[in-house]
Amino acid sequence: MKKGNSIFRKGNSIKYAWIKEHKESFSVGVMCKVFQVDKSSYYHWIKNGSVIHKIDEKLNELIEIIFLQSRQTYGTRRIKDKLLERYGVIVSRRRVRNIMSYLGLSVKMKKRFKVMTTDSNHNLPIAPNILNRDFYASSPDEKYVGDITYISTSEGWLYLATVIDLYSRKIVGWSMQDKLHTKLVNDALNMAITRRRPLKGLLWHTDRGSQYASYEHKDLLKQYGVIQSMSRKGNCHDNAVAESFFHTLKTELTHHKIYHTKAQANQDIFEYIEVFYNRERLHSANNNLSPVEFEKRMMKEKMLQKEMAA
Repeated sequence: MKKGNSIFRKGNSIKYAWIKEHKESFSVGVMCKVFQVDKSSYYHWIKNGSVIHKIDEKLNELIEIIFLQSRQTYGTRRIKDKLLERYGVIVSRRRVRNIMSYLGLSVKMKKRFKVMTTDSNHNLPIAPNILNRDFYASSPDEKYVGDITYISTSEGWLYLATVIDLYSRKIVGWSMQDKLHTKLVNDALNMAITRRRPLKGLLWHTDRGSQYASYEHKDLLKQYGVIQSMSRKGNCHDNAVAESFFHTLKTELTHHKIYHTKAQANQDIFEYIEVFYNRERLHSANNNLSPVEFEKRMMKEKMLQKEMAA
């Protein structure tokens, strides 16, 4: 509707509702004159007002669903994008903000946390920084980055190692264990390679941690023809994408939870990675698509290009 249309101005809607409620007691024409509203506009509202009300209710419902599905992490921009991408609904961020305020939907507050770095005080051989902060990948399974973080539970620390494909920012491999050993990172990389089956020449970038510099890990890389790259000493920006994921995980999930058992944390993080982050969460590097959706869309576009070129 046009913004200036008097039929749907908020003040007039209230008047129309009052007239409708009291139409058995007073003449509609008289009430319209008293309230200085057009009689035909009132009947137009009667015909269409309920439809608009239903549309507003549906939009409120969609916004609340998207917000809750985002684990209370989406602000107005991401909700606006999700409404368009999933439901084909075009709406302004201002309207989304007003509805969120009306529904009492508040984004989780971010908490500061200390980034855990792996132990780089060792005499194991260090790989050169081949990635050199070039976080762009033109195709899947071209460049992976990995890192380790820790999760606090009442039973002690739980360690998480991840493998991220820079093409789509998808978590293609991960592992959680009680101890910070080489097996933790090997299991994560093995999962990624088993799932994705990358060709030889895959670039694998991490920090200088002893787990990644270990001979057991280097043997695994050699077995699959993976090229190793490592950050410069003490420079977390060289592995910014991996660090960014852990920041997201902690601010959106683990810093809002108290895990009484490691099994509870394991299950929660599994659901976050596999169900939410990879398949649902919008990523700015993917044109606001989830990693899974981004890969599907890019694959379709490439197939279409091949068909057109044939």
